[in-house]
Parts: sequence; structure tokens; C-alpha cells
Amino acid sequence: MLTAGRLRHIVFALLVAGVFAWSPHAHAARRAAFVLDATTGHTLYASHGDARRFPASLTKMMTLYLLFEEIEDGHVSLGTRFRVSAHGAAQAPVKLWLKPGDTITAGDAIRAIVTLSANDVAATIGENHAGNEVAFARRMTRTAHRLGMTHTQFRNASGLPARGQYTTAHDMALLGAALQARFPKYYSYFRTTKFAFRGHHYHGHNHLLRRFRYVDGIKTGYTRASGFNIVTSFRRGGRKMIVVVMGGPSWRQRDARAAALIRRFSGKLRAGKTYYASLMAAVGRTKAPTPRRKPKEVMVASATATGAVSAFSVRLADDVSIRVGALPTLAAAQAMLKKTEPVVDAALDGAEPRTRRVDIGGTTFFRASYTGFTDVDRARHACAVLKQHHFDCYAAVRPRS
Repeated sequence: MLTAGRLRHIVFALLVAGVFAWSPHAHAARRAAFVLDATTGHTLYASHGDARRFPASLTKMMTLYLLFEEIEDGHVSLGTRFRVSAHGAAQAPVKLWLKPGDTITAGDAIRAIVTLSANDVAATIGENHAGNEVAFARRMTRTAHRLGMTHTQFRNASGLPARGQYTTAHDMALLGAALQARFPKYYSYFRTTKFAFRGHHYHGHNHLLRRFRYVDGIKTGYTRASGFNIVTSFRRGGRKMIVVVMGGPSWRQRDARAAALIRRFSGKLRAGKTYYASLMAAVGRTKAPTPRRKPKEVMVASATATGAVSAFSVRLADDVSIRVGALPTLAAAQAMLKKTEPVVDAALDGAEPRTRRVDIGGTTFFRASYTGFTDVDRARHACAVLKQHHFDCYAAVRPRS
């Protein structure tokens, strides 16, 4: 039985431990900062810039990067409705409290992530895009590496704690600049400070948007392990800067650190009209011009849905995929991908599982496929492996626009 004196001693010890855990010394080990001149790509400041840190909700910057790609390529519109699964609805707060079977438009999903940083919405984007969140995270990581974010690994679409998920302040600066350069039309969403959904009103967490006239985004994040993170953009008179602060002990101290870096380096930026051209050239994200000459063609044999072999002409610039089913519901298509992905994982060669709504003979189906093969032979091999495990599939070729 605890005496009053013993109880007071325990309470005091817990209070001391709590104060120490949230002291500046406890957070110092996870602090990092980086300042990028986003016109020239030059580093203006770095403190533990290449040290591994937990991204928290900064992860959602990449989630939106991939969604913007889908919108730009015409696969998704702002009015496209994403269906919420049980997995998406089960994500921990902060969230919109969506229920399984609910839908949300792509436009509302973007605003919910920018303002509320809704975890259920991030997971829903990932599932609707790639069939499941794990597959989506793989694409996030591949895209990060193509952008030069070589010290980043993603494990989910939200940034909730996950083993093996990490990034650096330098990599987050690259991602912030790439979002602006790659998607100037959609980047303006990061200026959103409030959002209304189903009668509820939500306000954003990026307080620097209100403190600085020339700050225009981008994203904040927090988990207990990461501390308080922010990636913010400053643009004025053709001068552009990305500031990253990670591991702050509070959002006020994080913001104060970011504000100090903005004041310190905003006068040292170079003016220019290139708008991140140097950065984009470095990561190879500018789109190549359409070739004038007719692409070289090769003849390829492909297994059809019935098992017969047919020959067809494939341009080297075409997208090659394997299709594993056209199912009556999105859930069924996602389940098919979940069953087949472990079988062909070793043969995917960077291809991505994807579901897509299609109309066949006046009936709506959801196609399950693996897209993005760079080698037709590998697509055929993946199909052959699937058939060995009693899954039907066939190769498909779609000309790139």
C-alpha cells in the first residue's frame, strides 16, 4: 500500500522525467535545418541536413506530388471521387473521420491534407491510386529517388510512425522546390488556410502563412518521435527559397527557427527568371519533347486472357502493362492485386499495381493491372509467373500521348 509520502515521491519523479523528456536537450538530437536557394539550387545553410529524421506529415507532400501527377496526366480530375476503405477509415487522428464506403473528391482530398493533414484521406489517396498503401509507398520512394532524395524511404502515405520510414532536411527541401517547379498550377493549394467539409470547418497549421507576406506554403508535421517539422517557401521578386526545420520541441519554437532563417537568408537570394530550372534539370523532371520521327517498332508475342499467343506491334516509347482482371467493384480489384503482388514481386521491374475504372459494353468494371514496365519481355515473364500460380493475365500496350 502506498503511503502519502511515497505517492508524492512517485509523482515528483514522473514530473521530473516528463520535463526532461520535453526539454530542449531531449529534442536537440533530432533537430535539423536546411535552406535552399530554389532558383540556383545552392545550399545557403545546413545543420544536420543529411541526418536521418522522421518525416511525420511532411510525407504527405509526396502523396500530393503523386496525386498531382495523376491529375496532370489526365488519369484523375479534381472531381474524381475516391472511395474510403476500412483501412483508410481506421487511420489514427488527425483525420476527417471518414467511414468505410464514404467517398471524397480529389479536390477536397487535397485541401484536407494541406489544412488538416488528414491521415484517413492520405491513406485513401494511396489505396485508390495503387490498390494498397504499401504499393503506393513504394512508388513514393521510387519517385523520391528520381528527384534526388536519395536518403528518403517512405512506408505509408500519411507519415504516421512506421519502421524504415525516414528522410532528411535536405531531401525535404528538394521535394518542396520540386512541387513548385513541377506543378505551378496546383502548388497554390498549399496557400490554403481553411477548409470546410460536411458542415465542419478546419484551419491550417502553417502559421507562417499569416506571419510573412511572401511565404506561400508548404507543409507542417508532427509526431512524438519526429518533433515539430516544417517545410516553408519564401518567394519575392524572382527570388525563391525553401526553408526546412525538423525536430522542434514545440510548434512555436519551430516557427521561430524558420522565421529566423527566412530573415537571415532572404536578402542573400539571387534573382532570376528560371523558376527552378536548375533544380528540375538536375533531377530530370522536365518533360521530353514528342519525337518527330516514327518510333522504332518491335514485334512481341503476348499471352492473351484465353492463353493463346498473339503478335502485336509495340513502340519502344509505349507504356507496357499486365492486366490481371476486370472486377465489378473497386474492393475486388484491390483484393486481386493483393493476391497477385507477392507472386510477381520479384519480376515487377519497378512496375506499379494500379486500379482503374473502365466501362466495358455499358457496364462499369475496375481493372487491376501492373503498369510502367520498361521491358516487354519482363512483362511477359511476370505474366508467365502469374499463370504458374493459376492467375490469368495478359500484356497490354498503351501509346504514350
